[in-house]
Amino acid sequence: MDTLFYDGQCPLCAREINMLRKLETGNLVFADIHAQENRKGLLPDKEAMLRRLHLLTGDGQWVIGLPANVRAWSHTRYGFMFATLLWPVIYPIASRVYESWADRRYERKYACQACGIDS
Repeated sequence: MDTLFYDGQCPLCAREINMLRKLETGNLVFADIHAQENRKGLLPDKEAMLRRLHLLTGDGQWVIGLPANVRAWSHTRYGFMFATLLWPVIYPIASRVYESWADRRYERKYACQACGIDS
């Protein structure tokens, strides 16, 4: 069973998680990053988790970024469509798009909080 860690304070993220919850086959656990306690350093840094999607596989491996999103969607009947994002010709472009989007999302949501100004 995989565990998907998501930003529960992000409206866009919440919409995708709600859709995944409706479509997943029962082998995916959802964990809001903001509700987690990092006991004995078992989780990555909270800021890193907020910057990129993180998924912990059933065998204890971390999958991060676009591959985490693809793996999460693999728990639905639509997984085959997302799997194309990992094809060698498509992945470099899709990964750059994902990382650019993730960086902008993080900066808009959290950058001002880091300098003491609410976003």
